[in-house]
Amino acid sequence: MEVCSLFSGGKDSTFALHVSILHGFRVKCLITVLPKRRDSWMFQSQNVDFTSYQADAMGLPLVRVESSGEKERELEDLREAFKIAKSMGAKGIVSGALLSDYQRININSVAHDVGLKTFSPLWRKDQERYLRELIKFGVKFIITSASAYGFPFHLVGKVIEEEDVELIVERARKYGFNPAFEGGEAETFVVEAPLFRRKLNVEGVVRKIGEFEWIFQIERIH
Repeated sequence: MEVCSLFSGGKDSTFALHVSILHGFRVKCLITVLPKRRDSWMFQSQNVDFTSYQADAMGLPLVRVESSGEKERELEDLREAFKIAKSMGAKGIVSGALLSDYQRININSVAHDVGLKTFSPLWRKDQERYLRELIKFGVKFIITSASAYGFPFHLVGKVIEEEDVELIVERARKYGFNPAFEGGEAETFVVEAPLFRRKLNVEGVVRKIGEFEWIFQIERIH
């Protein structure tokens, strides 16, 4: 089946894309929605401007759609993105939804209205096992933001390795945040994966913007 894949540049959308190809789907395009607000209910906002580098590394077309980021309007923005996907020949949409019923229900509803099927291969995966799977399958990512009490903030801006995953899991168990960050505890940016033809070298600055909030602002990719 021909599909387009919702793509934020983070670990979940990248791994969902990977799994969809393993299932034999043919990817027509990636879809990045760029919200104008950081507090979008549906879409990741930080560093999504840089998904073009990842799309180029994978040799896949990228469709970029701007969104107001407002809860009442962003589903209409998603609808426009899905219409573009359908016009490119896609029969379905791939998403990296993990636990958010709000995101999954809305993606399914809008896709159905447009006449597209949906595939969410990560849905309800065990969060700790999933985080370890990412490393096992060679998905390398940087944590670009973190905002959870007890989170190991020294990992912000770092390419996450196996020992870092174990530290995150340990802290998540102790302090009660989601180890795969589905509750918004952190955001990520993938720099290398099985689908990438080359690794991305990312340069940027780590900033503390609150007592329990740090970000890594990407400045250059080569």
